[in-house]
Amino acid sequence: MRLKLGRPDLAEYAGRFDAPQATADSPLTVTWAGVTTLLIDDGESALMTDGFFSRPNLAAVGLRRLAPSPPRIDGCLARLRVDRLAAVLPVHTHYDHALDSAVVAERTGATLVGGESAAQVGRGHRLPADRIVVATPGAAIGLGHYDVTLIVGNHCPPDRFPGTIDRPVVPPVKASAYRCGEAWSTLVHHRPSGRRLLIVGSAGFLPGALAGHSADVVYLGVGQLGLQPESYLLDYWSETVRTVGARRVVLIHWDDFFRPLHEPLRALPYAADDLDASMRVLSRLADADGVAMHLPVLWQRDDPWR
Repeated sequence: MRLKLGRPDLAEYAGRFDAPQATADSPLTVTWAGVTTLLIDDGESALMTDGFFSRPNLAAVGLRRLAPSPPRIDGCLARLRVDRLAAVLPVHTHYDHALDSAVVAERTGATLVGGESAAQVGRGHRLPADRIVVATPGAAIGLGHYDVTLIVGNHCPPDRFPGTIDRPVVPPVKASAYRCGEAWSTLVHHRPSGRRLLIVGSAGFLPGALAGHSADVVYLGVGQLGLQPESYLLDYWSETVRTVGARRVVLIHWDDFFRPLHEPLRALPYAADDLDASMRVLSRLADADGVAMHLPVLWQRDDPWR
């Protein structure tokens, strides 16, 4: 924990909340719903990463057992106008990513896709076995109108709940039951439009893991990135954005996830992260590379390929 008090002021980055909004002609849209929950939708077929909507407060996370909140999940799905998904893909299985994944899959008829740890989350919710898929790293999976490839990555240090989940997670359970499991970089190829998207849920990487892959747009996780030395940020940018040749980056996993989505978003406190430090370095790198960089607007349907 750091001694610096307070939290970054999002008003200082007002000009960064300018990702291109979707139009009626957009063949593919992306909608951000906090942390690394993304709805990827072409109007007929849709995927979702994480689906984390319950967002229990800090006291609950630290002192109580956690369980998904059906009213919050249903309310957020309604806000997103989602009743059907091809798949739900947790980027890893810490509670702030996977707590609600199986419930969202159950509500939407989706397949839960991830590693063995994600499968244990699904089994704990008694999701049918034919709607749980354990991915082979690096192998594309056809899901609706998409080919999805999960590439093994790393969680940004420190990983407070490392290791894999080796038994079904049956809520309510402590936050520590949601161990990290496999941390993925998620590559999404939308077959009808040819558009490609990379989602890096945690600000971690494996050197060379994304070599040979391409993506037009990267949704780049920055949680805890501001606590790392500058050399780490340089390597992270190079191993993700530069490696896949992206021309647009949208930063995610900077919001205070102990706060519900019906309240105004705010950045994580300095004790947990330093968004200001991340923005200073990443802005410089984006400018040097000619990459457009944005912060997403909650619930807004974007077309980051525009």
